[in-house]
Amino acid sequence: MSLDQPSDFVKHQTTTRDAFLGGRITLSQPEKGFRAGLDSVLLGAAVRAGTGRLLDLGAGVGTAGLVSLSLGRTANAVLVERDAPTAELARENIESNGFGDYAAVITLDILASGPAKRAAGLPENHFDTVIANPPFFEVGQGTLAPEASRADARHMDGSALDAWVRCAAGCTRGGGELIVVYPAQGLVPLLNAITMRFGAVTVLPIAPRAGEAVTRLLVRGVKGSRAPLKMLSTRALHGATGRDFAPEFDAIFRGEAALDW
Repeated sequence: MSLDQPSDFVKHQTTTRDAFLGGRITLSQPEKGFRAGLDSVLLGAAVRAGTGRLLDLGAGVGTAGLVSLSLGRTANAVLVERDAPTAELARENIESNGFGDYAAVITLDILASGPAKRAAGLPENHFDTVIANPPFFEVGQGTLAPEASRADARHMDGSALDAWVRCAAGCTRGGGELIVVYPAQGLVPLLNAITMRFGAVTVLPIAPRAGEAVTRLLVRGVKGSRAPLKMLSTRALHGATGRDFAPEFDAIFRGEAALDW
């Protein structure tokens, strides 16, 4: 829900202030750019309890990382975002929600070279969990978003997905986890990228309703594991009719529970 009137931001960007987790956190985000939604909340709620160091790649305004912090799933978070105005909003959201001592933002393109990543302060083999909501349309597919930051968040070259996972693998410590939320139609390239670098891959399919086609996936892998892939039962976001969320997801979106998977 919008909590206040939009305010002007750098480059004449218009932002809104919106509540998540039943009001536990409030975030400034572009009114017309890429806006955080269910996927960002589910990604943050999917982090394993007791995580010490969390990295959010392509963090946007910080939704997933701040959800994880607010739910007590992680102790600290580093948010990586390449769009400078969006990264600045993430910094503001960290401070306004009281997480200034527990989170930081690095303005960086994750497709940058290794030396550029190190120079920006992104450590290798360091994080307990890396989370990501990568762009999901290859260039030339879908409808290009008219606003630049939204287009960046939704579109990329097909080879870039592998580069995202490669970056995540380089940042994850041995035994650490990668968690990705992704559209169901991207399952094959996503698994190809993840299984090259992670084991114990677990796939959680999510459908709008029971009996309907899966629309999104949560995929988790463990660096250094050789355990086989596991496909979990599909879970439904909504009940059989209406727009109300199923109890499991309603509790998550209200900030009363994390995602148990």
